[in-house]
Amino acid sequence: MTTPAQYIPPQFQNTIPISNGSSTNWGAKLQGEQRDAYSALTALFNSYGLGSLAGKIYDYLKEGYGADTIALLLQDTPEYKQRFAANEARRKAGLPVLSPAEYLAAESSYRQILQDAGLPKGFYDNPADFQGWIAGDVSPTEVKTRVDLEVQAVSQANPEFKRALRQLYGVDEAGIVAYFLDQSRAVPILQKQAAAAQIASAALRLGISQVGRTDAEYLATMGVTGDQAIEGFGKISESFNPLRAIAERFGTSWDLEDAEEEVFVPGAPGARRGRMLRSQERALFAGSSGSAARGGLAASARQT
Repeated sequence: MTTPAQYIPPQFQNTIPISNGSSTNWGAKLQGEQRDAYSALTALFNSYGLGSLAGKIYDYLKEGYGADTIALLLQDTPEYKQRFAANEARRKAGLPVLSPAEYLAAESSYRQILQDAGLPKGFYDNPADFQGWIAGDVSPTEVKTRVDLEVQAVSQANPEFKRALRQLYGVDEAGIVAYFLDQSRAVPILQKQAAAAQIASAALRLGISQVGRTDAEYLATMGVTGDQAIEGFGKISESFNPLRAIAERFGTSWDLEDAEEEVFVPGAPGARRGRMLRSQERALFAGSSGSAARGGLAASARQT
C-alpha cells in the first residue's frame, strides 16, 4: 500500500518541476533517475506549497536516498510540519492524521465555500486560515452553515440589525464575518444569536430599545421569527402605555417583559396579568356606568 507521503498526483509524475522560488536550478545538476526523482518530488512538494524544500530534495538525492525515503524524511522538516500544522493538533486530540491529499482537499473545500460566498480573499488566501477547522475536524457542511449565517446577517444588515448585534453581542459591522466564522462559537449558539438579533432589531425598528440579550434569546428559543417579531412589537408599541396606565391605576406595574410575554407567550405570567388588568379595567368602567345609570333612575323616581 502506498503511504500518503509517497503519493504523487498523476499530473506531477514525470514532469519538469515548476518554479520553487529558488534561484538555484538543482535539477540541472542531476542526471537519469535522480533527475526524474527530483522532478517528481519537487512537483509534488510544490503542490503542497513547499517549493522551498527543493534544496533538501537535491541533498538527499546526492546522498543516495530514494524518492520514497526522501518523501518520508521531508515530513520531519520544520517547513513540512508548519505546512500541515493541524495534523499535530489532530494527533493530540486523538483524531486521525490526514494525508497531504486529504489535508489539501479539506482546504480546497473550505476555500471554495468562502469564495462562493463572496468573502474577502484575506479569509482564505493562506493555509493558516484553515488550521483551526482542520484541527477541530470541522466538516465543510458546518463551514457552509456558518457562512450562510454570515451572509444572511450581512444581507439583512439594516441599521437596526447592526445596532442589535452591537447591543447584544458587541459585534460591530466590520467584525460580522469573523464573528460567525469563529470556531470557538458553536453553530447552534450562532443560530440562536442571529435569531435574537433579528428579534431585537424588529423592536428597535418600532422604537423599542429596551429588549436585552436574555429576552431576545428567550424569544428566539421560543421560535419567534423576524416577521413575527415585527408584528408582535407593533402590538406592544400600541398597547404598552395604555396597559401601564391601567396597571398604575390598580397599584401595580406593567413592564416590557410582561408585554413580550402577553404577545409572544400566551401561557406565561405576563399574558395572564395582561388579561387580568384588562378585565379589571372593564369591570371598573362597567361598574361606573351601572352606578350612573342607577343614580339617574333614583333621581327620576324621587321627582315623581
